[in-house]
Amino acid sequence: MIVDYLPILFVITLAVGFAVGMLVLSHFVGPRVPDPVKLMPYESGVDPKSKSHPRLNVRYFIVGLVFIIFDIEIVFLFPWAVIFRDFITDSSFIFWEMVFFMAVLLVGLIYIWRKGVLEWE
Repeated sequence: MIVDYLPILFVITLAVGFAVGMLVLSHFVGPRVPDPVKLMPYESGVDPKSKSHPRLNVRYFIVGLVFIIFDIEIVFLFPWAVIFRDFITDSSFIFWEMVFFMAVLLVGLIYIWRKGVLEWE
C-alpha cells in the first residue's frame, strides 16, 4: 500500500530539492553589488516624497477574513441543495443538519455584528 505512494514522494522530493537548489545556487552565483542608489525606493524616475509602504487600516484585513470565512461556509450550501431532493424522502436528518449549520452561521454573524466588525468609520 505505501509502495504505491513512493513515486509521488519522489516527485515532491525532486521538486523541493530543485527549488532549494536554485535558491542556493542563485545566492552563491548571482552578482551582488549593493550601493545606496540601488537600495533607494524608486517610483517613475522621481524621488519618493513619503514612505514607500503606507499603513493600511486593519479593518480591510478583518473584512476580508470575514468575507472569506462566510464565503467558504456558503459554498457548502450548494452541494447540500443539489442532493436535498434525493435524501428528503428518506429522512429529515439532512434538513435539520443544515438548519444547525445555518444556526451556527447566524450565531457567527451576530457575534461579529456585536463586536463591531461590520461598522466602518
